[in-house]
Amino acid sequence: MRALWTAVTGMIAKQLDIDVIANNLANVNTPGFKKSRAEFQDLIYQTLRLPGSTQAEGLLVPTGSQVGLGTRTSAISKLFSQGDFVQTGNLLDLAIEGEGFFQVQLPDGTTAYTRDGSFKLDAEGRIVTSDGYPLQPPITIPREATHIAIGADGTVTVNLPGQSVPQQVGRIELARFANPEGLSSIGRNLFTTTAASGDAAVGAPGTEGFGTLAQGFLEMSNVKVVEEMVRMIIAQRAYEATSKAVSTADEMWGMANNLKR
Repeated sequence: MRALWTAVTGMIAKQLDIDVIANNLANVNTPGFKKSRAEFQDLIYQTLRLPGSTQAEGLLVPTGSQVGLGTRTSAISKLFSQGDFVQTGNLLDLAIEGEGFFQVQLPDGTTAYTRDGSFKLDAEGRIVTSDGYPLQPPITIPREATHIAIGADGTVTVNLPGQSVPQQVGRIELARFANPEGLSSIGRNLFTTTAASGDAAVGAPGTEGFGTLAQGFLEMSNVKVVEEMVRMIIAQRAYEATSKAVSTADEMWGMANNLKR
C-alpha cells in the first residue's frame, strides 16, 4: 500500500514546516532575527512504464506510468531581507541600513556575526553584546566620556571633559558574504561561517556595497505575523488532508482483508 508511506512523508514534511513557522513567530520581537523558510522536493518515482518506450507493435509510448513516493525537506533557508527599524534613543543601539553584519569575538577566540545591534558597555568600557561578546575590532569608551556619537560610516567619537573637540576612539567595521544563506545559526542572534557562505569580506560602513549605520535605532525581526499565520493555516490544512489519505488507505486495506467474510 504505497499511499500509506507516501502520506507519511507528507505529514512529516508539514510537521517540520510548522516547526519552522513556530520558531519564526516565537522570534517576532527578536532584534536582528531573520526568518526561515522550509523548502521541499518530491522523492523518487517508481516507473511502471517508461515514457518513450517501444511497444510490441513498434509504437512509442507517448506518456509513461510513474508513481511518486512522497516528499522530503530539501532546505531550510534563512531570508536576509531588511527588518523594520525602531527608534530607541539608546546611544549604543545600532541598525545596519543595507548589507553587512557586526563582528563579535566568541570566548574561544573565533569571530561570529550578527545583525543585532543592541550593544552595551562592560566593566572595562568595551562595546559588547548582551552576552558580553566584544565587538570586533575592539572599541573602548573612556570612563570619563560624557557623550558617544557613532556616525553612519562607523566612526565612534566621544566628548571628554575639558576638550571642545570630540575625540575618535575607533571605527566599527562590517562583514559581508557572497552567500549569507550559507551561514550557520548558533543561537543568541549569532552566525558563523561555513564552506557554503565563504569567507567574510570586511569593510567600513557605506563603502563597497556595505550598509550604513543608524545610531539610536534597532533593526527588528523581518518576520511578518500575517504571512506566518497564512503559512501555518496552509500547512495545517495540508497536514489534515494528508492524514485523510492515511485513513483512506487504511480503510481500503481493511476492505481487502475482509473480502472473505
